Amino acid sequence: MKKLKILIIGGGIGGLTSAIALRRDGHDVTVIEKDPDWAVYGVGIIQQANVIRAMKQLDLLEDYVASGVPFDKVAVHMPDGTQVAVIPIPPLVEGYPASMGIGRPALHKILGERTVADGAEVRLGITAKEIDDRDDQVRVRFSDDSEDSYDLVIGADGVYSDTRGQIMPDAPRPEFTGQAVWRYNFPRPADLDALHAYNGPIGAGLVPINEDLMYMYVTTPEPDKPRYDNDKLAQSMREKVIGHTAPQIRELAAQITDNDGVVYRPLEAMMLYGAWHSGRVVLLGDAVHATTPHLGQGAGMAIEDSIVLAEEIAAHDTPEDAFMAYRDRRFERCKYIVESSLAICHGQLGKGPPVDNAKATAEMFAVTAEPI
Repeated sequence: MKKLKILIIGGGIGGLTSAIALRRDGHDVTVIEKDPDWAVYGVGIIQQANVIRAMKQLDLLEDYVASGVPFDKVAVHMPDGTQVAVIPIPPLVEGYPASMGIGRPALHKILGERTVADGAEVRLGITAKEIDDRDDQVRVRFSDDSEDSYDLVIGADGVYSDTRGQIMPDAPRPEFTGQAVWRYNFPRPADLDALHAYNGPIGAGLVPINEDLMYMYVTTPEPDKPRYDNDKLAQSMREKVIGHTAPQIRELAAQITDNDGVVYRPLEAMMLYGAWHSGRVVLLGDAVHATTPHLGQGAGMAIEDSIVLAEEIAAHDTPEDAFMAYRDRRFERCKYIVESSLAICHGQLGKGPPVDNAKATAEMFAVTAEPI
């Protein structure tokens, strides 16, 4: 299919990489984003070797690498802080880093600017109020009461996808895992040149994101899914970090002072085992396979989805054939990431057997090194 008019719902990582991939093929693309400020929270994100490869496919690699910090190994620690393994990350693009840490605002800037430069229209503060699939087109009424018709609609609107709810009202909803993740930025020590992961009932990690900063993630049991007051977030995170047995983690607690710098998120997961589309409307990223962050592949799976979906749209004559081929290529890989990440989560919570993080990480590198 060529020269289609396509609406993308959601201006995050999956939506923007989808826009970039589709504009490269000459489609007329509009992205809508409900946040009028088009903002992202200010901590970092891990981008592994398969994402480096994907960024090369999207012709974004130079700007991308310049905005983050490379690393080529994961150091795994016992709960007491003892380092027990160093897992090399095999590079997938010759001459470029094996993996990277990057600030989410920096990544968002790269993707947003490229989306606009490539000619996609971006509308902010807008949602799709009604999606009416009429077989030969999709009629969409927006929250500002404007309307338009599209050849295809892509729902890239995250784990709580309203698009999914509209086209698949009986689809399973995300399930709370009993765990939450806390994130915070710190000054980066000069010798931090790897992702350092700390095992235990309270998991933790340190990830470089640029020359000056690293971020810490901490996963904690939160069985009752509590809410924390914004004016006490720093204190609450300090208390969680002080409870960690690794001295490398505990020593950072005193630096957690900025309530606005703390990002707290209860972890929910879902995998859509059935169809990923209905008629001319298709889903990608967290809208179909929301994973916990234990293998660091949530964004990576969304970016790969975007590339594969664009390729299958270009390769087929009908939306049905394109969307089925897209799901067929992506299903097993995304299922593996969701279920393997959830197994680590359950092991930390005592809901399942403990998972050897070093083994799980090495296996994930092998799986994601396979072609998409």
